[in-house]
Amino acid sequence: MDKNQKRVVLVTGATGGLGTAMCEALYKEGYRVLANYRSKDKADGWKMMMDSKNIKVDLFYGEVSDYASVESMVKEIEEKVGPVDVLVNNAGITRDTAFRKMSYEQWRDVLSSNLDSVFNCTRNVINGMIDRNFGRIINISSVNGQRGQFGQANYSAAKAGMHGFTKTLAMEVARKGVTVNTISPGYIGTDMVMAVKEEIRNQIVEQIPMGRLGGTEEVAHLVCFLASDQASFITGANYSINGGQHVY
Repeated sequence: MDKNQKRVVLVTGATGGLGTAMCEALYKEGYRVLANYRSKDKADGWKMMMDSKNIKVDLFYGEVSDYASVESMVKEIEEKVGPVDVLVNNAGITRDTAFRKMSYEQWRDVLSSNLDSVFNCTRNVINGMIDRNFGRIINISSVNGQRGQFGQANYSAAKAGMHGFTKTLAMEVARKGVTVNTISPGYIGTDMVMAVKEEIRNQIVEQIPMGRLGGTEEVAHLVCFLASDQASFITGANYSINGGQHVY
C-alpha cells in the first residue's frame, strides 16, 4: 500500500453516540472515514455537526439488515472511494421485553439489525480483503451478550452470536492478513443511556466497580487500536470494556 494513501474504514450505525466517537477518533488517526446511515434527515444534521468539528467523513446509505442494500452500498463505495480496508460492524437496535411477551417481530427485528447485518456487511468486503492480504473486521457486541440481561433474549442472543461469528471467521482468514475481533462494551455514556431516568442510571452505576459509565471515546480508542498495524497478531478475541461489571 502507498504510504501516502489513507486506509478506508466503514463504520455502520455511524450517527449514534458510539459511531460518532469512532468516526472522530478514526479520522484523527488518519483514516478515510465512511459513515453508513439509513435516516437521511438524521444523517444530514449529523454531517453538519461533524463538519463543524472539522471531522471530514463521507456518508453512504445502506439498510444493513438487507443484503441487497448493503451490496449496493459497497459497490457505490468501491466506485467512488475504493475498497474497504477496515469494517466496524456497529449498527444495532433494542426491542426489550420479557421473553414470554416477546413478539416474533421484536425477535426478528433485533436479530436482523444486530446479527444479519454483520453477515451482510462482512460478506460484501471480505473477499477484497483476502485478495489484498489486509483487512480488519471489528464487531461491536455488548456485555449483555456475555452475561445475559432480563428482557433482552433477542439482543443478548444476537450479541453473543456476533462473537461466535468472530471466532470462526478469524480462523478462516488468519493466514490472509485479515483480523476479526469483537468489542463488548458495558454501559457507556451515550445519549440513549443518559436519557434513562437518573435514579435508574444511578442504580446501573452502582453495579459497576469503577463507579461510573464508560466514555464513548474509550471504546473508540480500542477500535483504533484493533484497526492498526500494531494489532496484526490479535484475532478471534473479545475485548470487554465494562468497568469491571462483568469479569470472567
